Amino acid sequence: MENCKHTFRSVGIAACICAAGLIGNANAQSAGSVTLSTGWLHIAPQGNATPLTVDSIGGVAVNRQLTGSGAHASSTNTVGITTEYYVTDSIGVAMLFGLPLKVNLIGDGTLQKYGNLGSTRPIPPAIELRYHLFSAESKFRPFAALGVNYTWFSQVRTTNSQFVTDSVGPGGSAHATLSSSWNPVFEVGANYAITKHWSVGTTVNYMPVKTNLTLYGQTATGTQIVSTSTLRLDPLSVFVNVAYTF
Repeated sequence: MENCKHTFRSVGIAACICAAGLIGNANAQSAGSVTLSTGWLHIAPQGNATPLTVDSIGGVAVNRQLTGSGAHASSTNTVGITTEYYVTDSIGVAMLFGLPLKVNLIGDGTLQKYGNLGSTRPIPPAIELRYHLFSAESKFRPFAALGVNYTWFSQVRTTNSQFVTDSVGPGGSAHATLSSSWNPVFEVGANYAITKHWSVGTTVNYMPVKTNLTLYGQTATGTQIVSTSTLRLDPLSVFVNVAYTF
């Protein structure tokens, strides 16, 4: 009997120690806290461009599609930054950023021979609402999120001189623009608490981004040639990060 009492007493003490340990290492991701995350962000566009269409030459409508022409955006890597405010233990509002990144437009079909046609630096910040599973004290917390993104493009450049020459003739020039757009954001991810404040995590998100490309060419004699295409970027992004919760 004495041995049983001793055993129960030992089990009780061990349980108290374990409980204290769990409380001391409790995840700080609870209502009112703020998490700052940073890490490797890989962006892989999934879409492509419609055939290039010559809209006008010298102000005269042409609407001639260059059959077989196409293009796609290259994958790229940058440093991602995310901040999240926990409205409740389960619901958070997150802002997604990234350091400036460069994306190349690569020719497909009849344009494949040119390789890189040009480049741009997209700026795609997003805001989203996240729902975290499990309790705030859990070390492992998966989540799902839905948000909105606004993407605009800076430094849109036509960099392939042979493509320009073949399009508008020797001595000609060209520049391009890409339209901005609002887009939905779909995301899933998970965090794992290492200590009360430090955690590691990963997310995967998808944005169905579409932009209209307008190419303005000018021949050596000053005749303007305007061509257009619709480019679907539809990036799938993977973010592997380390985070600190205040």
